[in-house]
Amino acid sequence: MDRPSGAQSAILIEDEQAVRHATAQALELEGFTVTACASAEQALPLLTRDFAGVLVTDVRLPGWSGLQVLAHVVAIDPDLPVIVVTGHGDVGMAVEAMRAGAYDFVEKPFSSDGLLEIALRAQEKRSLVLENRRLREAWAHDPELPPLVGQSPAIERVRTLIRSLGPADVDVLINGQTGTGKEVVARQLHAASGRKGPFVALNCGALPETVFESEIFGHEAGAFTGAQKRRVGKLEYADGGTLFLDEIESMPLALQVKLLRVLQERRLERLGGNESVAIDCRVIAASKADLLKLAGEGQFREDLYYRIGVVAIDLPALNQRSSDIPLLLAHFCQAAAVRYRRESPPWTAAQMQQWQQRDWPGNVRELRNFADRWVLGVEQIAGLGAPAGDLPASPLPEQVEQFEAGLIAAALKDSEGSVAVAAERLGIPRKTLYDKIRKYQLAAA
Repeated sequence: MDRPSGAQSAILIEDEQAVRHATAQALELEGFTVTACASAEQALPLLTRDFAGVLVTDVRLPGWSGLQVLAHVVAIDPDLPVIVVTGHGDVGMAVEAMRAGAYDFVEKPFSSDGLLEIALRAQEKRSLVLENRRLREAWAHDPELPPLVGQSPAIERVRTLIRSLGPADVDVLINGQTGTGKEVVARQLHAASGRKGPFVALNCGALPETVFESEIFGHEAGAFTGAQKRRVGKLEYADGGTLFLDEIESMPLALQVKLLRVLQERRLERLGGNESVAIDCRVIAASKADLLKLAGEGQFREDLYYRIGVVAIDLPALNQRSSDIPLLLAHFCQAAAVRYRRESPPWTAAQMQQWQQRDWPGNVRELRNFADRWVLGVEQIAGLGAPAGDLPASPLPEQVEQFEAGLIAAALKDSEGSVAVAAERLGIPRKTLYDKIRKYQLAAA
């Protein structure tokens, strides 16, 4: 599974030098960038709402205690994960920390593997929180702009190209399989261009050849039977903005010649007219096919390919950016929950691992449809979110675990996150409930 480079960071507060060094080394070996501090006071300036990592702090410290640091962090950002390190058998301190908003706790002496497992889960949660915040801010700034969700190296490269090419007055070709987000990238390029004109989208594969020319270039009154008045085509309508030509491989060869001339001269003639009309629009084309291969087979004009393909953005398939699936699924489920007025059911780590290993031939679009079914409960009924073609139900132990996780999640929700109240309602000891919360990766206050 690909993981964003440099995406894992941790602040460590531990006053014992030997423990501080060993813990920092264990985290660094797992890929964390660690800032190790000998006191809380040294770490406080680093703990901001924008901090993208996790905090690991001992409870007993000189000066500020770990619980005071926790209270400080919760006041700044309650979604910043704090992992508290307590003394052996200090259950009361651990319970107090969890009630105060700690993400989790470990008892000294602790194994590196145990801490790393918690830290990785906490980092994933932190990444989800910050990405969702970024998406909400982007939506508030431009509600019509679809977000480009993800933090994988592949999608970060796409973002870099958008930032670089957006303001440039150059036509762009976007290559990608069905459902990889070609129109999303086109809209992002338009937003980054600063152009004041409209974004106009046209699916070349959905147009009958008989109306293709009129749709793109426009027509004059009387140009053909039924043409009662002048009609402005998409190229002209997008003046000052961007024309997005999706599935350009479907464009008839005869019209490819005319489009090539328009792109070269930035002027067009409407069907049935003689007047040359100047246009100022950027053209972004998209294809799910290899245009150069089609050109070699005589199915696409090579000169048009080289005209629109001077600058190209290649979009990765979803299985090439599997680390983005938790972010994407969380985003789509949140949107589906609002749309259908339902709660989004939780999923287990095992299910997410299964989904990240799935092929997803429909890519992001298929994942979005899956999220809709998940929120509606269809996937759970069909087989607990198993991919199509698998057995319709999980083995009995997995089903029992899922049922138990669901009961615990419901109890925590009903008790507003209070582990003590939830444990009492479930009739189990608090320590047992804490163990199960960690096992099923559930959130508790």
